[in-house]
Amino acid sequence: MTESAPLDRVSAEAAVPEQVPAYVCAVARSTPRMIGPCVGYESAGRLVLVGYPLHDPRDESALARAVDEALKLPGLARITVIGPARPAQAPAASTDRTDHYLGLPVPAPSPSQKLRNLLRRSGRELTVECGRQCTPEHMALVGRYLEERQLAAGTRYIFQQLPRYVEASAGSLIVSARRADRRLAAFAVGEFASRHTAMYMFCFRSPELAPPGSADLLLAKLLEEARRRGQTRMNLGLGVNAGIGFFKRKWGAEHFLPYVEVSWDIRPLPIMARLGRMLRLAA
Repeated sequence: MTESAPLDRVSAEAAVPEQVPAYVCAVARSTPRMIGPCVGYESAGRLVLVGYPLHDPRDESALARAVDEALKLPGLARITVIGPARPAQAPAASTDRTDHYLGLPVPAPSPSQKLRNLLRRSGRELTVECGRQCTPEHMALVGRYLEERQLAAGTRYIFQQLPRYVEASAGSLIVSARRADRRLAAFAVGEFASRHTAMYMFCFRSPELAPPGSADLLLAKLLEEARRRGQTRMNLGLGVNAGIGFFKRKWGAEHFLPYVEVSWDIRPLPIMARLGRMLRLAA
């Protein structure tokens, strides 16, 4: 993959979900474009640069060149860069958020005895099926999840766009776990657009209907699908918090890519906007 890779080949080389334009454009309604070896997404003077170069997601020098190119875009007012390192171009005053993508090789390591027990128990109570329809029944589980948790507005918005994403991305797959009476107990979404990296995107479950191990059963199905398709890695996403990190690590997941996110303004604010900000700070 060269630094001038065509946009239609980005998904095939994706190592992280943000490199799948069908996913990002469905939820963010932005416009993708290649910036050197990286994909970026434009929207109303803003750019999100996914700074994992397609030829090597750890290539920090290629990331730096892509940021230089992005900063020359006409009309750019604000830039957000995510990538393996903080770019040198980011102003010292701009704060960043750090995490790691966790990953598993495919085939995955043999699960522990405790995990095998969970899989057997949930497998006795649930039947797993695959499809690409995000139905009102699925969204009811999403709605309940949103009602019961304090989440950032951006995260809530992404979850609400699941039907748009699944419809837009031919690489998406929903695995649903159902009770014997066909009630939906849990479901997970995987993304398989990449040649080499499958992606565990989302998982939702019903506390009343889903037995312990339901999410593990769904992940096992996604890993089986990745193996069937010839992919060699499952990107389990970011650590996010201790609970989510524990779920992924009990499968043997390890850090495989650093995640650094930083944003800064390019153009100064208009004078009235600056005055308004000063007054709010002084209040």
